[in-house]
Amino acid sequence: MVDTNLFEAEMAALNRAQATVTAPGLDASQYRQALEDLVRHYQRLMRETHRLIRHGDRSEAELNAANTRLQQLSAELDYKARHDSLTGTLNRRAIFEKAQNHLQHVSMSLIILDIDFFKEINDSCGHPAGDAVLKELAERLFSILNGQGSIGRVGGEEFTILLPETGLRDALHVAEAIRRGIADQPFSSVPERRITASFGVGWNERHTDFALAYSSTDAALYRAKNKGRNQVAF
Repeated sequence: MVDTNLFEAEMAALNRAQATVTAPGLDASQYRQALEDLVRHYQRLMRETHRLIRHGDRSEAELNAANTRLQQLSAELDYKARHDSLTGTLNRRAIFEKAQNHLQHVSMSLIILDIDFFKEINDSCGHPAGDAVLKELAERLFSILNGQGSIGRVGGEEFTILLPETGLRDALHVAEAIRRGIADQPFSSVPERRITASFGVGWNERHTDFALAYSSTDAALYRAKNKGRNQVAF
């Protein structure tokens, strides 16, 4: 807080100088004394002004740094609120919100995939190995899709992929590419086991209710499971 009396001495010196200027009959020494007094206070005034400017610049820099950090923290919190901490995909709430938003504006294909016999992986290899499988699977999804669509983890071993403005035929090609990308390459965490996944695919026109879109695609997933797993149904 700035002291309101910070420049009181300077104001007094200025008043004395003004009085000297208007006073009649003073000799040179009195004018010199008034001038020296005024110069001394002016020099102090300049030093104090520079100090305040430096302090202000430093305070502004600190405020800018704090504001930048707050923006970073806000972005980090927003990211954590919308993403699955294990896989880095969108979480269930975020992917569902995104799907609903897409369907309000455009048609959309939906892919639901579920890792086959995942419980056996956890039971035989341990939960850390199961977590590693989920992480590696998500990495493969990101690599295969290469920026196309959005990926969300909606359950323990279940993932959803949104492909807005993508027809059923193209969505089936994407699902099949992912199926092969999972089944044809061993997972580094459990190289002795073959990991596969089953897929349901559905196409939905604009304004389709998301609950209906999801349930029909989920039904296709269960058909893939019932027909022997490691395959795509629509």
